[in-house]
Formats: sequence, structure tokens, C-alpha cells
Amino acid sequence: MKLGVDVFSLRFNDWNAFQLLDYCHRIGLEVVHFSDLEPFESLEADYLRQVKARADELGMAIEVGMGSICPTSTTFSDARGTAVEQLTQMLHLAHTLGSPAVRCYLGSNADRRTELPLRAHVEATIATCRAVRDVAMELGVKIAIENHAGDLQGRELRALIEEAGPEFVGACIDAGNPLWVGESPFVTLEHLAPYVLMSHIRDTAVWPHPEGAVVQWVAMGDGTIGIQEWARRYRELCPHTHFTLEIITSLPPRVLNYLDPSYWEVYPETPAAEFARFLALVQRGRPYTEPVLTASWADLPPEYRAALAVQQQRQLEKSVAFCRHVLNI
Repeated sequence: MKLGVDVFSLRFNDWNAFQLLDYCHRIGLEVVHFSDLEPFESLEADYLRQVKARADELGMAIEVGMGSICPTSTTFSDARGTAVEQLTQMLHLAHTLGSPAVRCYLGSNADRRTELPLRAHVEATIATCRAVRDVAMELGVKIAIENHAGDLQGRELRALIEEAGPEFVGACIDAGNPLWVGESPFVTLEHLAPYVLMSHIRDTAVWPHPEGAVVQWVAMGDGTIGIQEWARRYRELCPHTHFTLEIITSLPPRVLNYLDPSYWEVYPETPAAEFARFLALVQRGRPYTEPVLTASWADLPPEYRAALAVQQQRQLEKSVAFCRHVLNI
């Protein structure tokens, strides 16, 4: 299994695709996952072929991704066209760069709280996928939908994939996002394993709070969720995928107020047995006290941005060392 990184882990470094490839190769990674188009200075075929040639020269694989493909989502942007137009373009881009799938997502936790019910957003996402089915099948590129920012629990994403068509739609499993929806990442893995095409892997610290629990994303090995066992199960259940890190340590802790009845208004179908597995992680967790810089990502002063850029490199390199020396990946 190859070790890689989603370049979102390095977003404050403002590097282009070639700089990212060179840095990732230098720290011993084998896969670079471009989860958005920001690092590409052009989308012309000649430029993309140059990026692919550089990756080949370094012996590295490329994966690509985009944002929301749900036109009704609060996170969807039509700046690059309709959802169908954007996904069609990304399928062709993935084919040019040799990526076996395009990572995308429905939206965020806010989509569980809109006037439209969550089911309507799911249907809109499925419709986008089905509209590009022929293109995806012809190119041999699949659609990898992520459990993203609290939009879907594992069981919900699995149902979406099965309804859309698992012959061309699968999952990009995120190991950190389940904690935002009160779900153990082990539960998420069990639901999605048959359909996993890509991964975004990071560790998480979780511990009790007077309102429920606190969740904080941390470097690999610094969390309390049992990442070594999760990684073992991932390698066992998804052996033909890459182990792709997405390290995010600069966001402040997040409180899940599940002791407030209003919390459950957007999770009415969560099975008690699954939530109990999340509670078990909370009860055996402990506060994260390592010195890291956290900040709101909106309107960052240049000094903050520069400090976060350095921290991103250090936290990623620490995580790579953990994966190599502890997880033996």
C-alpha cells in the first residue's frame, strides 16, 4: 500500500503542482492527491501532461478531486459551471493525469439543517453522478464521494453509492470527519469498505465535555481513537487503495453538544448501537494538550499564514514518520 498526502494538508504554503510533487517526493511520499484545482496553473492538456510527466519522473502517482457536486448544497459553487459540467471536466482531467477516480462530495453539516431535507440533497448528488455515467465508464475513471465536513454518516454515504451505481461511484473515506457527526471512524470504515476508492486519513483526539464531547484533529499518533487499529483494519479491508494522509491541526477543537435534545434533530436515524461506539471513544479519550497554533482560517494575517505554513509541514512530516516507523506503511 502506497503512502500519500492530500495537498490540502499544505494549503497555506501556496505551492504549485510541481513544487508540491517535489516536496512530497523529498519527504518520502508516493502519492499526491490534488483535492482541488488551486495548485494547477493551467488546465490545458499540455500543462497537465507536463505535471504527469514530472510525477512519472519522480515515480509518484497522482489523484485528483473537486468540491461539491450537489447543486442544492450550501457549499456548491457554479463559478466553473453546473455540477454536471464541472464533474465532466474533472473526469477528463483525471484521465489525463492518470487518476483512477475523482474525489468529490455532497456538502457540509449545514446541509442537514437547510429548508430542503437532506434526502433532497442526496437525490441531487445522485442525479449529477448519473448524468456523467457514460463519460465515467468510457474513460475508466470512477467518482469517489467523500464523507465530508459532517454532511453524511457512513451508513448514509453507503446508501447513496448503492443507489447511484457502485459500478462507477465509490467512496473517498475520511477518517477524521466521522467524529464531527458523532460516529466512530471504525463504524464508517465498516460501512464504506466495500466501496472505498480513495482515502483522507488523519488522527483525532476526543474527550468528554459538559455538553457532550470535544473533537480535535491532530497529527498521526497524537489522537485517542485507536488509529493504529483503524489503520490495520483499513489495510485489511481496502488493500488495493492508497493510504493518503490529510493532516489538519490548525482548526480549534469542536464541541458536539449531543446532550442537548436539539442536536438530534438532524440525526434522527442514528442507530443507538453505532452512537454507543462513538461514546466509548469519548469515555476513554483525554484532552489534547500539545502546543499547536489554531486559528480561524478566514482573513488570516500574513504572519499567521506564514506560521501555519511551517506548522503544516512539521505536522505532515511527523505524521509520515509515524506511518513509516509505527504503522510500517
